[in-house]
Amino acid sequence: MAHNLAQCRVLVQKAVAAGAKALFLPEASDYIAPNASTSLSLCLPASTSPFVLGLRDLARNHNMPINVGIHEPATTSGSGSITKIKNTLIWISASGEITHQYHKLHLFDVSIKNGPVLKESQSVEPGSQLTEPFDTVIGKLGMLICFDLRFPEPSLSLRHRGAQILTYPSAFTVPTGQAHWETLLRARAIETQSYVIAAAQCGVHDAPPEGEGKRRSYGHGMVVDPWGRVVAELGGEGGVKLDIGEIAVADIDLGVVEKVREEMPLARRTDVYPQVL
Repeated sequence: MAHNLAQCRVLVQKAVAAGAKALFLPEASDYIAPNASTSLSLCLPASTSPFVLGLRDLARNHNMPINVGIHEPATTSGSGSITKIKNTLIWISASGEITHQYHKLHLFDVSIKNGPVLKESQSVEPGSQLTEPFDTVIGKLGMLICFDLRFPEPSLSLRHRGAQILTYPSAFTVPTGQAHWETLLRARAIETQSYVIAAAQCGVHDAPPEGEGKRRSYGHGMVVDPWGRVVAELGGEGGVKLDIGEIAVADIDLGVVEKVREEMPLARRTDVYPQVL
């Protein structure tokens, strides 16, 4: 986690130098473990995690809000050991306070041909509710995480509740990223007429125990506007461990949100099908 915090420190410095008003970091920025037992052993409460405390200091010192994915303990055994964790997305204000958080609803349990077998539910407890969209320096933000991207209902619900921007911090696998990543992000932006910000893990993660396949993330972090245009995109490294992370910078123009929604009103036929609330 110390290595990841150092990476994030570089990204904060790059964001400040670029004049960004907020920084969006990927899902599981604190660590990606090779298996459930390792993940449980690494997990710390946000209140004591050196990674989170370090980011709070960075936000405060640079007056820079940070949106970042982390792990938190969810349930413990009678002996006090952690038995389940939460895949959490937090908003750290420019004053360094954690003001909002969201727990991932949809867990990634898949067996990909010629790819990894991943069972997030072995160690992660799913969230039970959406976090209400909230005002930020760039607009009203709705928070979702990675595999939530495959489900239009939560994004439509956040749009109904007033979101102008949706976040999908992610760690997509290479096969699923190549097949679906950009298509899904553009679809969520178009159907909600919102900006979509998707920070992404990239490259090879720490070496796994012997006999287990290496975990690779697709990368290609991007920002999509309400018309479905990709307005910023980073690269991807399917098989290379990156030494230094990169940022993409995009203008979030709420006038574009208003224009798209006014010129193409989406009148729901809730007399025929249920309204997503």
